[in-house]
Parts: sequence; structure tokens; C-alpha cells
Amino acid sequence: MVTNRRSDAPTLIRMEYLEMPDLKLTLAQARRLFGLPVEECQSALETLVTIGFLARSRDGAFLRRSGSAPAV
Repeated sequence: MVTNRRSDAPTLIRMEYLEMPDLKLTLAQARRLFGLPVEECQSALETLVTIGFLARSRDGAFLRRSGSAPAV
């Protein structure tokens, strides 16, 4: 998945986590999977953590929070 618009990155990452609820990615893995520059990927992941969709594990990986429902 490749995006050219910074504002699309959180939405696209969220869609992938919705499709694969057990997905657990480090920043480096997410960056490669989504084809994003490191700063853009980190910003998008942190946005999803801030809004409560993702959580960060002790080892720094990003995973979907338990009970996080899709936004309407």
C-alpha cells in the first residue's frame, strides 16, 4: 500500500488493521508494508495510538487495541 497524501496514511493504516485484527508491527515493518517515509509512518501510527485505535506493546510494536471499534 503506497500513499502520496500525508492525511491518508492514518486511514490506510487503520484499514489494514481492521482487515487483520491480530496485526502487530514495529515501526520499521509498518514503514515497509505501507511504503511510507519513516516520519510520516511514525506520525500516522502515533495518531492512531492517540485516538485509541492502536496500542503500543512493551517491545514497541503497534497493535490494535482490544475492543476498538471502527469509526463511523
